[in-house]
Parts: sequence; C-alpha cells; structure tokens
Amino acid sequence: MYTIICEQLTKTFESPRGSITPIKDLSLTFEQGSINAIIGQSGCGKTTLLRLLAGLDTPTDGSIRFCGTSKTPRISVVFQEPRLFPWFNVRENIRLSVRHLEYEQQNRFVNEALELVRLTHVAEANPTELSGGMAQRVGLARALCPHPDIILLDEAFSALDALTRTQLYDEFMAIHAILPMTTVLVTHDVTEAVLLASRIYRLGTGTLKAIYDVTFPYPRRLSFPGVAEMSDEILTAFIVEERI
Repeated sequence: MYTIICEQLTKTFESPRGSITPIKDLSLTFEQGSINAIIGQSGCGKTTLLRLLAGLDTPTDGSIRFCGTSKTPRISVVFQEPRLFPWFNVRENIRLSVRHLEYEQQNRFVNEALELVRLTHVAEANPTELSGGMAQRVGLARALCPHPDIILLDEAFSALDALTRTQLYDEFMAIHAILPMTTVLVTHDVTEAVLLASRIYRLGTGTLKAIYDVTFPYPRRLSFPGVAEMSDEILTAFIVEERI
C-alpha cells in the first residue's frame, strides 16, 4: 500500500488569454489504504489534481511522492464514462488493462475482477447490451484487474441513477475491504463524499480550504445519525464561501 504526499503543488496552463493556475501551493497527504474525497466548486482544481496524481499531467512546481513498497505504484483510473470499446466483449475490455501479462495470468486476473464486480454472467456480452450501471462496473473491473496500489475515481458514479449509485457504493466498499487500495475520489456530490470517504478535502480556487474527518461506520446511509448533518455542514461552508 502507498501513502501519497503532495507538497506545494502548483499547476499553470498557458492560454491565448494568459496564464491559468487551477492549483497553487497545494499540500495534501493521502494515507495508505484510505478513501479520500476531493470536493469543491467547478474550476477549483479537482480534476487537475487527479490528472497530476495519475501522471497524465506534470506539476509546474512542487512534488508528488508515493511512499510504499516499491518506487513505482500501480495506478488505475475510473472515469465518469466507462469508455468501453464496442468491438470487444466485456471480458476483452477488462483484459486490456493486463495485456502485458502472460495469457494464463491475464485470464486469472480478469476472472477475479469479474467476480469482484459480480459480472461473470455477462463476461461475453457486448458493451452495447449493458445498462449504465453494468457498464460502469466493467470500467471498475478494468481498473481493479491489474491489482492497483492506488485507484483514482473521477466523478465515477455521477452519471448513474440514485438506486444504481447506492448499489455501487456498497459494492465498492466491499471491494475496498478486500483490496485496501489508497483511493482518491473526485466528486461534486457532498453526500457521496460523506458516504464513501474517511477524509474529505475541500478545495477552493486551487487551494485547500478545509479537511473533514468522517468516522461513521460502513456501510453508510443518508438516514444514519449524523450523516445528513455533516453533509449540510459542508454545503453551508460552500455557500458562505461563495458569498465572501
């Protein structure tokens, strides 16, 4: 498992209209095996931070350190859209994430991932035959297949209906209990953050505004004592900040 340490991260983009700095002097620590949520208003740097963690972009200044058992952690990303290839069936879409392995090992890892997300019965189906929730499960299985040390979720549940979203929350928490990956979840949904995360980081214009520790036992429901109140507290902080 890995702890992620971000130290004084800054990311600046150049555009015809001038420089844009969505993240400035941001320092965060994501403890090994924990589930962390990044929340904030649109444009506050959430997705930019996730791209930096994934290695899809490089910081202008500052550093990201991965402290764990080896120098290079295995990192997987789950996006809002599962982005499945329609010319491959479910099994082959998942296999893409482990195509560098020997074929027998590929099969073993793919079968394990299918079982984790409860999709063994549709392994040979075409992605066009799947519901939105099932397609997102395939995306999750593809991310889990290589046994990642770190998993990054970019609005991974936001496009789903409420019932499917709740089911996937429970399934992800059950998977995390088996595979305790360091998890970073970017979401605009404060309630989702409270239901899933052990720690919530609230960003504002690329800087850290607040940290919330969430200690409710899993699995969580909005009806549980304190959950709705904590969601309201964080939402109120957003409203107050917007008025300042």
